[in-house]
Amino acid sequence: MTRGETSQYRRVVLKLSGEAFSGENGGFGIDAATVTRIADEVGHARSELGVEIAVVVGGGNIFRGIAGSTRGMDRTTADHMGMLATVINALALQDALEAAGHPTRVQTAITMAQLAETYIRRRAIRHLEKGRIVIFAAGTGNPYFTTDTTAALRAAEIGADAILKGTRVDGVYSADPLKDPDAVKLDRVDYIDVLNRRLQVMDSTAITFCMDNNLPIIVFDLTKPGNIARALVGEPIGTFVS
Repeated sequence: MTRGETSQYRRVVLKLSGEAFSGENGGFGIDAATVTRIADEVGHARSELGVEIAVVVGGGNIFRGIAGSTRGMDRTTADHMGMLATVINALALQDALEAAGHPTRVQTAITMAQLAETYIRRRAIRHLEKGRIVIFAAGTGNPYFTTDTTAALRAAEIGADAILKGTRVDGVYSADPLKDPDAVKLDRVDYIDVLNRRLQVMDSTAITFCMDNNLPIIVFDLTKPGNIARALVGEPIGTFVS
């Protein structure tokens, strides 16, 4: 990215998986250096590119609800535990952002007034308009819904122009590249193809919601420094889903 470039988007939702917080820890726990790097990139996008950024965080690095349910736990209980894991990640990201001087608010879908604001759409939009970074935690507050679906829902509610999904791979492939040597990276793909070919972008509920609400998705490699800004200014990285 060169100096003087501007974002193609006014407001976006950045979807971060819980594993994004773990760094080299094998997908588990919180790596402080990794969270600091992500915070620096998000803060740069806000301050240098002028983008209004909301972040939806997952919790898979601490506890994944669906995994707990496969081990005999009640699915609703397991999902609520997963929601609490996302709050831990949200607070970690907030701390890193504020340490770097970026005003931040955490809003949770489950009321926990001592830790964060309860999600209120109009308040979230006002925070964004004032230049604050808003982190949405605790999913939708309902079991059986993923944080991918949360990202799609919140993006529509706050009027975001796009969803940026940061992953550990450089885009969407025609098949699992670890299993199929003939898998090819797709630069662009439409929602119907994602659903019909069962491509691993987001769960089908989230994809259908994005399709119904005309929300584009950019899937990119979050582990490569600078990619958040590159995605925002329109550099051809990752996969564009529309």
